[in-house]
Amino acid sequence: MNIQKSRRNFIKKLGAAGTILAGAPAVLRSTKSSSQLLGRPVNNSANDTLQVALIGAGGMGSTDLRTALSHPNTEVVAVADLYQGRLDNAKETFGSQIFTTRDYREILERDDVDVVIIGTHDHWHKQISVDALNKGKHVYCEKPMVHSLEEGPEVIRAQKKSGKIFCVGSQLLSSLGYEKAKELLKDGAIGKLNYAEGVWARRSAGGAWNGPIPADASPETIDWDTFLKDKKRYQFDPERFFNWRKYKDYGTGMNGDLFVHIISGLHFVTDSFGPNQIYSTGGIRFWQDGREVPDVLIGTFDYPETQTHPGFNLSLRCNFVDGTQGSYFYVMRLIGSEGLMEIQPNKVILERNKVLSGIDPNVDPSELKKALNDRKRILGPEEIVYEAEADYKGCHYDHFGYFFDAVRNGSQLVEDAVFGYRAAAPALACNDSYFQKKIIQWDPVKMQKIN
Repeated sequence: MNIQKSRRNFIKKLGAAGTILAGAPAVLRSTKSSSQLLGRPVNNSANDTLQVALIGAGGMGSTDLRTALSHPNTEVVAVADLYQGRLDNAKETFGSQIFTTRDYREILERDDVDVVIIGTHDHWHKQISVDALNKGKHVYCEKPMVHSLEEGPEVIRAQKKSGKIFCVGSQLLSSLGYEKAKELLKDGAIGKLNYAEGVWARRSAGGAWNGPIPADASPETIDWDTFLKDKKRYQFDPERFFNWRKYKDYGTGMNGDLFVHIISGLHFVTDSFGPNQIYSTGGIRFWQDGREVPDVLIGTFDYPETQTHPGFNLSLRCNFVDGTQGSYFYVMRLIGSEGLMEIQPNKVILERNKVLSGIDPNVDPSELKKALNDRKRILGPEEIVYEAEADYKGCHYDHFGYFFDAVRNGSQLVEDAVFGYRAAAPALACNDSYFQKKIIQWDPVKMQKIN
């Protein structure tokens, strides 16, 4: 990467726009901060109505469906779920005319289904995705794309063979904030990238995946055997069905629920294929409720230098025992040689330090001491804030918008099966590292584990 050229382009763009220059010290001559609005043209070109079916009508699946239906010319025709209560609720919410079933395969046989949304437990993602693609359906599958590293290639093959659109539901990368961050990084806004981080803090039962169990949960209202799939045979346990993220057989823990979002966004912003070394550590520190995955986790990832980005490190940490932050979601920070970006779906905060950019790391220590003695005051970072316009509908809406556009027009989609697997793989490898207590070596280009 030509960092100096990118840096010049960034400063030139800021100057052309009449914005505060936050580059080299020579151009830092104005007030401390500025703000710009991020916007996106409204696209009302959709014509043909898309018939949508939902498989897995829990919290995330239902949210996906509502977001999908907020787009013009979409309608729901069918819903599948293993719990009868959700099927009853679907009819109440979307109309008694919709088809409901506990067997997702019945939906895939229907000629009136164009698009399938998969919002099931993680351990069912791969099989339903492959089956739906093989039946000629376009697929929107919740993250992570697969439950284990071994499952990814089969989904990729199924998408290529089917010729259908496949999208993974890590929506951050479709946001105005992440799109702006990608542009800023390319233009050298923070200099040479060397470090990235993401942090989550929660301390609530719901945030730690302890949700309510419906009063009517029973072997009569839940298809327990189908839920278990090919996993260990347990006696009926509604806790495992409804709070499944706590268990290895059905979920992917913090890595598949949270880390994969940041990794997806990071790969989009940096044009990265992924890390080549992954390590994690943590433990069950507070929620002694029979869970099998940690409630405190730290993951570290080494990204090698490529043609699209320099080598850098990523640190992700999550704490479900945080007594200071409450329910707090801190998205991502990119730190470079000349500044940093805090990236949120609706906002990018760019900071560039006024002092450090003027210091040569090879300068004689005595000269540096003299220069520091001449200082008059501490200068904080120059800050530019890019914010979404007030009527911005959000990244979830945009993600479905890109997906539907690809379905209708055959346009290229960023988060297809290959991208989705390259984002899921580091998260899943982070799980492997935690449980196997070792560093995982990964080939991000060939998408395979290195033994």
